[in-house]
Formats: sequence, structure tokens, C-alpha cells
Amino acid sequence: MQLGKIIGRATSTIKHPTMQGWRLLLAQPLGVNGQADGAPQLVLDKHGAGKGDTVIISSDGKSARDMVGTEKTCVRWTVMGIVD
Repeated sequence: MQLGKIIGRATSTIKHPTMQGWRLLLAQPLGVNGQADGAPQLVLDKHGAGKGDTVIISSDGKSARDMVGTEKTCVRWTVMGIVD
């Protein structure tokens, strides 16, 4: 898990069936100094995060599979929570 900042959202007319109905956001991972750390990631969100929010993101594939409810998904990154 690490902190990230939501920098936008993604819209797709065609997506993997396991991504249907999920909000797709772009999150910029942040390093320990609060600066960008790597490339932005496409994340699934069930918490209602918006642009500019600081969030906790995870690349744990197992939790992503549990979240979408199937073992056969391409989802890797998810929003685990919104930082107050």
C-alpha cells in the first residue's frame, strides 16, 4: 500500500467484463516525500474518491480479485481508502 493523489478519471466504452460498473480513476503514486513516485496507475474505486483527493492505493492482486468477485480479472490497482 502507498499514498496516491487522484489526478483524473478514465472513461471506457469497452472494458474487461470484470471492470463493468466500477469507477476508474487515475492515481499518481506518491513517495515518502510527497512527490510523484513512478507512472500514474489506473485504479478501481468503490469509496467515491475525486480529483485532488489523497488516497491509499494497493497493487495487491488478491484484494483486487476479492473486490471484483472473480479470480479471472486484469485488475491490479485499487483504492483502499481516502485520507482525511
